[in-house]
Amino acid sequence: MRTTQDYTISFLVSQTPKEVFRAVNDVRGWWSEQIEGRTDQLNEVFNYHYQDVHRSRMKIIEFIPDKKVVWLVEDNYFNFIKDQSEWKNTKISFEMVGKADQTELVFTHIGLVPADECYDICSDAWGNYIGGSLKDLITKGKGNPNPYQAAIDSAGKKKDADGEMTSYSATFLIDKSPATVFNAIGEVSKWWSPDFTGTSKSTGDAFEVNFGDIHYSKHQVVESIPFKRIIWLVTDSKLSFLKDQKEWTGTKNIFEITTESGKTRLTFTHQGLQPQLECFKDCTRGWQRYIDGSLLPYILTGKGSPGL
Repeated sequence: MRTTQDYTISFLVSQTPKEVFRAVNDVRGWWSEQIEGRTDQLNEVFNYHYQDVHRSRMKIIEFIPDKKVVWLVEDNYFNFIKDQSEWKNTKISFEMVGKADQTELVFTHIGLVPADECYDICSDAWGNYIGGSLKDLITKGKGNPNPYQAAIDSAGKKKDADGEMTSYSATFLIDKSPATVFNAIGEVSKWWSPDFTGTSKSTGDAFEVNFGDIHYSKHQVVESIPFKRIIWLVTDSKLSFLKDQKEWTGTKNIFEITTESGKTRLTFTHQGLQPQLECFKDCTRGWQRYIDGSLLPYILTGKGSPGL
């Protein structure tokens, strides 16, 4: 039951309800990059954790496009309170209300009340994540989520000797063996697209991936050196949202695996995905979604988030 004591925060932005709704559901973009599971569909369950301090399991119980999202807290743990039931069965609500040329986002943690031991800490945290990180994601296109702990080293665009961007690239330092990283990359359907046909683990293999009517690409594994390197050549492609639907054709997806200080460094480069291409902005966001948000969780936990 909702009471006036439930923690709530709201703000107005110039973005549309649709844009606000999209940002709310990009939970990795404003809360934590280490979210496991889908966060953008009714009845999906996802997990959050921050170091050894906080773990939660959320179920999406209400999902009304451009209007409202509600999560049910199915399980929760804090290492700093006695009563571990404080968040359990509470609800986290996001409501979007159009007002003239603005949108009001109303966030309410239903059941988080001043009598709770965690209230002061939790309300401060929500204030930072909602009023700070989520608002920045909505208005500026970039939030400030918790990063992958001891996993993400850097990510961005690869530059040449003159500092000019040449291809999209991301590099990560991972506390897993080179064999684990190498094998995970080859399980394409577990982290990129479940609509996958072919084989993708050895030199000479070929495979195709589909994302509905939006993206089709065919790849040949032109190099596969166990525990060191994998290179895919894009031999055919179709991105329906582009004028030149074959911008990917002839480009390469390169996964380099090295060791450093007892950890494994994975460097991913989409060679040929350059800033002058029409798809550069959307495609780099896509790779962030699947490399940062799905392949890395699959390597670290065995659970990715493939698909649209």
